[in-house]
Amino acid sequence: MVGGMGNRSPQVLATGLTCATLGLTAGLGLGAGGSAPGATATDQYHRTELYFGAAKPDGSAVRPEEFQNFVDKEITPAFPAGLTVLTGSGQWQRAPGAVVKEGAFVVILLYPRTAPHADADIENIRSDYKRFFAQESVLRVDSVQRVSF
Repeated sequence: MVGGMGNRSPQVLATGLTCATLGLTAGLGLGAGGSAPGATATDQYHRTELYFGAAKPDGSAVRPEEFQNFVDKEITPAFPAGLTVLTGSGQWQRAPGAVVKEGAFVVILLYPRTAPHADADIENIRSDYKRFFAQESVLRVDSVQRVSF
């Protein structure tokens, strides 16, 4: 799966990303209880990107409507202020060397550094996706960003 690091090498690529119909708004992905009114360019927020592979072990793929349902029921309750979903294709290298290509969904969350439950919520989202769609892993990338709304 895209972003599926597990025991694999870190040679993960996500390519061909396009904006999905979800939330490219001024209220991007603030964490539970977070708000952005008055945020300035000096406000620092956590940015978490989650890479969800779409290939299922049975050879089928997670359909966009299935992923949207997952977003609505599992991600939005934890990050109700907003988020961004991108769709695309990606690949990862399976040891020892076979490259697996598949569709992917990328969720970008921005939330205040003081959001009390954000880390646990994100880990629950990752666990739920792996369980619901029989995935080995969900790649998580974290950084701190200066944001302005």
